[in-house]
Amino acid sequence: NIISRGFDASDVIYLIMPDRFSNADPSNDSVADMSDKPDRTNPTGRHGGDIDGVISQLDYLEDLGVTTLWLTPVLEDNVAECSYHGYAISDYYKIDPRLGSNMDYKLLADSLRVRGMKLIKDVVTNHCSSSHWWMDDLPFPDWIHQFPKFQRSNYRMTTQMDPYRSEMDWMRCEKGWFDTTMPDLNQSNPHLIRYLVQNTIWWIEFAGLAGLRVDTYSYNDKGGIAYWTKCIMDQYPNINIVGEVWMNSAADIAYWQTGSRLSGGFDTGLPALMDFELMRALSKAINEDEQGWDNGMVRIYNSLAQDYLYSDPANLVIFGENHDTDRLIYQLGGDMAKYKMAMTLLCTTRGIPQIYYGTEVGMDGKKSFGDGDLRKDFIGGWTQDDRSAFREDQRTRKEDSIFNFTRKLLKWRKDKNIIHQGQLLHFVPQQNVYVYFRFLNRTDDIVMVILNNSGKFQKLSPDIYDEILLGRRWGYEVLSDRSIDLSTLYLSPKTPYIIELSKNR
Repeated sequence: NIISRGFDASDVIYLIMPDRFSNADPSNDSVADMSDKPDRTNPTGRHGGDIDGVISQLDYLEDLGVTTLWLTPVLEDNVAECSYHGYAISDYYKIDPRLGSNMDYKLLADSLRVRGMKLIKDVVTNHCSSSHWWMDDLPFPDWIHQFPKFQRSNYRMTTQMDPYRSEMDWMRCEKGWFDTTMPDLNQSNPHLIRYLVQNTIWWIEFAGLAGLRVDTYSYNDKGGIAYWTKCIMDQYPNINIVGEVWMNSAADIAYWQTGSRLSGGFDTGLPALMDFELMRALSKAINEDEQGWDNGMVRIYNSLAQDYLYSDPANLVIFGENHDTDRLIYQLGGDMAKYKMAMTLLCTTRGIPQIYYGTEVGMDGKKSFGDGDLRKDFIGGWTQDDRSAFREDQRTRKEDSIFNFTRKLLKWRKDKNIIHQGQLLHFVPQQNVYVYFRFLNRTDDIVMVILNNSGKFQKLSPDIYDEILLGRRWGYEVLSDRSIDLSTLYLSPKTPYIIELSKNR
């Protein structure tokens, strides 16, 4: 078994769209037999970023404190336009030549491993590209789902679990095409699912991957994707696989995790999930200065209080944004204080934090402006750029402030086993102040996190928390590098605190 340890709560995942990150090899920007040619002025065009560009920035990423890279799909996507995102795969065994070669991908994985870092491959099992070579002569008529005329998915994933569903609604969700250029693969065809299993094993072996992220996991045939997942986990029990189940309730998401008590005996075998419910609550909570019965920081409290639904809440990937959502900075109105609150939460609560490329230097984007606005080029990833946000001496003051805060937080988290494996104890927020603790044993060292989301100074009352403080009153506040007496602590407005408390104080 080549996988000694997959990604887990000790990691911080950095999500990169390679075409928009860094272009280290302009010679492959245009390839003769690839339809979509480079056009950096087009938000939905190819811009030229590549795998060599990611490799060239590994010093930057390691210095930032991330431990694991998740690249959006890097396999060949030969559709005529919008191919830059890679989710319409036209060859499952070939890296897109505009991003590099198979050996470039292996070099990236090897280079990360030397640094003690990991690589997650974005796997697309639900659909392929309309330009895939097998579309000219399908191996079996039911290799893909076919209809008398084009049938788009209705995207109603609840039909996968709904006891009262219409069979027509379910069929349109699971078998309908994700888009006109994305034929829906039939995972109930045993030959197709065996092909996907063998392909995934090949890439794990070839590159030595630490994990997989499965796109649109809940759109697949349930039995077929469960078989695929079981095959991979049986072969590589130490790997981790996270599924994209983009639903807004914890119950709907938890259904898909292995060992779920909600699935009526059906088990996907899927170890990890993406916590879209917490993502939805995060920016709403932080944007609310006042707290009511179910708003403000109570949103976060209520979200985490539903963890009883998950079989393994520690194995949830948590995030404030990804390549399909408004940028976190935009969601928070460009407010640095709010950003610090959000990042502090993501780096100290349960789960595996994931951040999106460029967030650490303040990149923003609005989905209503088009996906291209969410996927702008990283400043300085191209030699013709006027300056580089990869370089400290070329960042703006605001970019450098955001970067330094993010780096400090990630580097502190990197060696904190108490955060990686510790239990979580939280208290009902009072006056929009959320207080929680991470600990391995209550009588040993503990970490206290305070998020004052109100617009006012607040006096902390440590006696409220004495079931875990056990008389401790002195601690070290990580973000401000100072000792703190909890007995006299006045919380600044819109400010996070991470306080390390020794068992001896």
